[in-house]
Amino acid sequence: MIKHYYYILKLLRPRQWIKNFALFTALVFGGQLFEIGPLIQVFLGFISFCLLVSSTYIINDILDLKKDRLHPFKKARPIASDKVSVREATIIFIAILALALFIARGVGDGFFLISLLYLALQMLYSFVFKSIEIFDIFFIAAGYILRVYAGEMITGYHLSVWLLLTTISLSMFLAIGKRRSELTLLANYAGVRAAEIRQSLSHYSEPLLAAFIIIFATSTFIFYSFFTFLENPQGPRLSIDFFPDVLPYYLQRKWLMVTIIPVVYGLMRYLQDIYEKQEGESPDRVLLSDRSLLASVIIWGLLVIVIIYFIP
Repeated sequence: MIKHYYYILKLLRPRQWIKNFALFTALVFGGQLFEIGPLIQVFLGFISFCLLVSSTYIINDILDLKKDRLHPFKKARPIASDKVSVREATIIFIAILALALFIARGVGDGFFLISLLYLALQMLYSFVFKSIEIFDIFFIAAGYILRVYAGEMITGYHLSVWLLLTTISLSMFLAIGKRRSELTLLANYAGVRAAEIRQSLSHYSEPLLAAFIIIFATSTFIFYSFFTFLENPQGPRLSIDFFPDVLPYYLQRKWLMVTIIPVVYGLMRYLQDIYEKQEGESPDRVLLSDRSLLASVIIWGLLVIVIIYFIP
């Protein structure tokens, strides 16, 4: 019985929930991180999105049952391996989707609409666009972008256009890296044709995806650099002052540029994971398994918080 509950938890893919921390972006850059009210609201939104995301993965696994059984790794998923029946998975899907939307409705109208839009896009992806080249990448990237917009809807803080462009570029970078890793992975297994697993892969080549990756890795760096140089997020300064008031204003407002260092390192490290380690099919797995990459993300987050909330 306990082992069965383990497979049900595995069906929900809790590792994927790490992506939902994107909801906290507007909270942090809007200077509301230490305000209890907004923090609780975003946390509830986080829980809602975790349930919502899990529900879309369940329906996706049900639809891809036959293809997953042909995949070298996905065949071990709970539904594909018959650890969880399709009937039971359907019941769980309906239950957690209803709970996710119930929580989302309580968080706010804007967040509820974003949740419905996310659900609609994921359904369109699962039923239609997963098999259509280019569109499949756009739909994967849209999932990341909507998480950031969901955080905006909760807090009411409008993020800088440069940070939004950064989010779009990074989302495309991760989505293309996912497709490139899938293509490479399946090519290394004899008797497995990529088109049988995912039809859109037959329309991609490694050089083409490499060109796409270069475009969006570069644009992510450029847009984020513009954001740190041109924008100056104003959070409520806490009582600790690390620098004297005599520090020139033009220098104070450029401190966010320090965060470019871990961003560039993170991009380079992720590219290394894609090309050298042949990983990237699951960004969350890469992040949690690569300590250097994880450290760069944590350092970036800490630097952003210190600069926004502690440096006058």
